[in-house]
Amino acid sequence: MTGAETVRRRVVLLVSVAGAMIVALDGTVLIVAQPGMRRDLGASVAQVQWTSTGYLLAVAALLVIAGRLGDRYGHTRLLLTGVLGFGAASAGIALAPGVGWVIGLRVVQGVFGALLQPATLALLRLAYPAGRLGTAVAIRTGAIGVAAAAGPVLGGALVAHLGWRAVFVVNVPVALAIAALTFAVRSPAPPRTEPRRIGLTGAALLAAALAVLVHTVVGVPSRGWTAAPTLLGSGAVIGLAAALVLRERRTAHPIVPPVVARSVPVMASMAILLVTTCGMFGALFVATFFLQDVLRLGPFAAGLRVLPLTALMVLGAPVAGAALRRYGPRRTVVAGILLVVLGIVGMSRLGPAWAVTGATFAVLGAGFATVMVTTTGTVVGDAPPGYAGVVGGLKQTAMNIGPAFGIAVAATMMPLGMAPGRGPALAVLAGLTALGLLPAALLPTRPSPGARRNTGRLRVP
Repeated sequence: MTGAETVRRRVVLLVSVAGAMIVALDGTVLIVAQPGMRRDLGASVAQVQWTSTGYLLAVAALLVIAGRLGDRYGHTRLLLTGVLGFGAASAGIALAPGVGWVIGLRVVQGVFGALLQPATLALLRLAYPAGRLGTAVAIRTGAIGVAAAAGPVLGGALVAHLGWRAVFVVNVPVALAIAALTFAVRSPAPPRTEPRRIGLTGAALLAAALAVLVHTVVGVPSRGWTAAPTLLGSGAVIGLAAALVLRERRTAHPIVPPVVARSVPVMASMAILLVTTCGMFGALFVATFFLQDVLRLGPFAAGLRVLPLTALMVLGAPVAGAALRRYGPRRTVVAGILLVVLGIVGMSRLGPAWAVTGATFAVLGAGFATVMVTTTGTVVGDAPPGYAGVVGGLKQTAMNIGPAFGIAVAATMMPLGMAPGRGPALAVLAGLTALGLLPAALLPTRPSPGARRNTGRLRVP
């Protein structure tokens, strides 16, 4: 490998990491900014909630379509469009005169965020061979953990000194820097395996089904599972999904190509991500309320208790990458799922003691890092040629729907004002996570030949 090739790969990795981090940071700093936004704009609680819901709906609805567009027209082009649009929408939100403008621009920001996310994964697939892809994925996963941990701290500092608008202003220079780096990326164009045309009917059905699904699940905590809006939404999702399946089978230009739908490693990884993120984020929702409402810890003190989770995500990602190269996807992801289940079950024993709390979150972080590295590496590495974008979109969709479903389960089952072990929420979430062992059995047992030749010391690829 030439020196120029090494530099190009490192620039691609930097772009991928930065693109993932700006999205992760945006989600976590917004939580800190929302109270100030509500006071400044005179908004209701429901309106402030829509600044999050509107973004989530746009992202979830368009991720797969965005990935498909990247496979057709180039991932560098989609990434540039996404990051510049994301920055422009952030600037608009910072200048918004009212909450209606904020909600609308958050939806726009979600559209561009959807264009951005699959491209960051697809570029890694195009730039790295199988033997070095796991290390790049591990670095990216660790960076996301850092961003998630830094978000509340950075957001709190910005809001305290500069106001809530500053959390959106900071996105602008970061987005411009990512765009400048993207211009330096000369990734090969994805192979053209079929005509450029994308079925608009299938795309519309997919976007509608995902948007209705997310909207229905997000409303469960306030309405319940058996409320009329929840049942109507569920029926609409089933109807739209059935229409999508029929359309996909008949069209010559399906939005999810058959070669992707028939890829066992890719589909199994999607299922694992869906149930693991469901259990993980549902359990964190329960733990957050316990630490703050039962133990009466402030947000900062509660955040310190959760810090071992972030630390083990960052430290565990390269270890998981090495395990993936040595032991293969199946054994590595099974170990990760079991650790996540153990961490969720351990939350039933949370209390004032630092040791128990720290150990529980550490186990959860190590397990989640292992699952993330393994499934992301499998999804990106096993993506059929020419379809890295749509596969990346599917992966990010699972990462959006899983947490929403987990929080809905937790919010309707957790015991308010009591220790988390007193209710069924954690047991149900642990059971849902354990379901990931079924698709895990479908993953390859051995690492790829390229990965087996690179089982030595971890280094920046």
